[in-house]
Amino acid sequence: MTHVSTLALSHFRSHRLARLAPGGRSVALFGPNGAGKTNLLEALSLLSPGRGLRRAEGEALARRPESLGWRVQAVVETPDGPHEVETGAEAPGASRQVRLDGKPAPQVRLGSLLRIAWLTPSMDRLWTEGAAERRRFLDRTAMGFDPDHAEAALAYEKAMRERNRLLKDDVRDARWLDALEARMAASGAAVARARAVALARLAQAQAGAETAFPAAELALEGDPDAAVAAALAAGEAPEGAQAAAEASLRSALASGRGADYAAGRTLAGPHRTDLKAVYSAKGIEARLCSTGEQKALLISLILATARALAAQTGTPPVLLLDEVAAHLDEARRAALYAEIRALGAQAWMTGTEAHLFDALGDEALRVTVAEGPDGSRTTLQD
Repeated sequence: MTHVSTLALSHFRSHRLARLAPGGRSVALFGPNGAGKTNLLEALSLLSPGRGLRRAEGEALARRPESLGWRVQAVVETPDGPHEVETGAEAPGASRQVRLDGKPAPQVRLGSLLRIAWLTPSMDRLWTEGAAERRRFLDRTAMGFDPDHAEAALAYEKAMRERNRLLKDDVRDARWLDALEARMAASGAAVARARAVALARLAQAQAGAETAFPAAELALEGDPDAAVAAALAAGEAPEGAQAAAEASLRSALASGRGADYAAGRTLAGPHRTDLKAVYSAKGIEARLCSTGEQKALLISLILATARALAAQTGTPPVLLLDEVAAHLDEARRAALYAEIRALGAQAWMTGTEAHLFDALGDEALRVTVAEGPDGSRTTLQD
């Protein structure tokens, strides 16, 4: 089982210094609001590519008022042995650096070392907010199955920004546009394939599971993603579906130049995709479900992601569940913990009260987080 055996923070958010060594156990963090529990989960989320579960700028991560650099260090146990991971910045505003086993490494390398899935209170609005939040959720999920997805998404965004700059400046150089659109089509088709494959894996994981949480029927809206998903559902090989999507997207970009110039931005492509979810048992769109049902669907998807990743890689992801227990009754909490146990996953969970984690017994490291004169402090509980 892949897990974080030790975690150490230095001048990160409210924590001047902190160190936890759960080994392979799950971790239950409890304490009052504002004590620094979520900051520990955020530190863990930075052991994966991207800006973490809060999507914070680097300046926000450094502890105040010291205005020093910040650092997150961890030992990650994997099937091929332990690895030392370190990420941080030398000063507030400085670029974030990553080191693996003592050597500099690109952020994208983290995706193949440690898979992380998280659920935060802000995600409770996932089904009612704009499509951009759902795309981020989708891309985070897809990156778990295919670490190269992050690089493809970055390549697409970079080429699209350059094309949009030409559109806004009314630069009509066909050769330049052709080159950018070729790059967008290639990387955009790779993005569409990764998203479609991820949804297919989630559907399979939900279909074969006995769970106390409701299943969601997921669908991609907008091409090329929807077209790739339809091709995969029809039995076409992913490579063929990706090649067709690349040709289709390149043609759409070329034929849409007139409308794009008028709008000043690119109107077609995977950056316009949306994720639709339906509560399977009731046939109701997630956006129309009750708040409790939407939360249950989200938990179900996180658990399905963990099952699918375990089936693909042989080890489940590390789960970061922020304030998840507070929204569940006692039976649902016990069901959630039972599913985590069955997965063999390490879960880091937060809550305001210790009793929320009673059903875990001695299976989890129990840690009180409190605010002290020098910032947040952690205390192990017996």
